[in-house]
Amino acid sequence: MSEALAPTEERGAIQGPDGKFRCRWPGTDPLYLAYHDTEWGVPEYDSRALWEKLILDGFQAGLSWITILRKRDAFRAGFAGFEPESVARFGEADVQRLLADPGIIRHRGKIEGTIRSAQAYLRISEREPFADFLWKHLDGRVLQNSFRTQGEVPAQTKVSEAMSKELKKAGFTFCGPTIVYAFMQACGLVNDHLTGCFRWSECAALARDTRAA
Repeated sequence: MSEALAPTEERGAIQGPDGKFRCRWPGTDPLYLAYHDTEWGVPEYDSRALWEKLILDGFQAGLSWITILRKRDAFRAGFAGFEPESVARFGEADVQRLLADPGIIRHRGKIEGTIRSAQAYLRISEREPFADFLWKHLDGRVLQNSFRTQGEVPAQTKVSEAMSKELKKAGFTFCGPTIVYAFMQACGLVNDHLTGCFRWSECAALARDTRAA
């Protein structure tokens, strides 16, 4: 999660009060720590869950992830549990309802983009699962990186550039290569926990080859 630290940050994992070594970006915020310890970097193979996270990463553009994390429940309530079939049918009345919802990020472009992205998700799903659409960029396997310090972690890669390009072509919005790489990190398409973090080995153990699924 490179947006949480300045580009000059070069230090490695840090030991917390519980004795465990972690990536530094969650800081001491309990919600952020829980997210780091239980969600971030866990390989996600469910199409709907992947779509939800991609949409939330789009809403994050220009903001910090902890802001979105604190509003995630409100987002889920406002966007029908992030069920693409439901969101794809949203109209102007829904846009106005969401623009009036103080629990979410009230940005018309991102709200309308979410509706178009739901429609794009359904089009993709007619020919292949959305999860396959994403995982094929990594040949169905988690990319296990071995970064020791945050300064080594890239903001984007050739894979995130290719995935971003294909998502935009399909009709998705707010999915530039930097946003897509943050999404890949969060959903475990790549393992970017630092090697000194206790979650690096745990997330590596959760990976599977989707080609054999």
